[in-house]
Amino acid sequence: MLIDFSNMEEAVIPNMRGGEKEFRVRMHTDDLARIMQGRLAPGASIGVHTHADDCEVIFFLTGSGKMICDGVTEPVQAGSCHYCPKGHSHTMINDGDQDLTFFAVVPKQ
Repeated sequence: MLIDFSNMEEAVIPNMRGGEKEFRVRMHTDDLARIMQGRLAPGASIGVHTHADDCEVIFFLTGSGKMICDGVTEPVQAGSCHYCPKGHSHTMINDGDQDLTFFAVVPKQ
């Protein structure tokens, strides 16, 4: 199945999960997973949240920033891959000077 993010409308979510500024996302959702192409502008963030019933894999395409996973700060940049296992918490922060773009997959478990 081909997922063509370029033909999807970009949703704008202000203060995602209590974060700063806005999260921009194109998303495919079905009964098995959420697959997203996301973007955070410089200074934007997604607030801390727990993956109580699922996990998340994030692959970074452009920019730099940081993930804080269970209180541990992990720098990320293009080519980095972050994994948040089921039962763990994380937040994403763009502390760089360009957009932080990524693909994320949240499979239903």
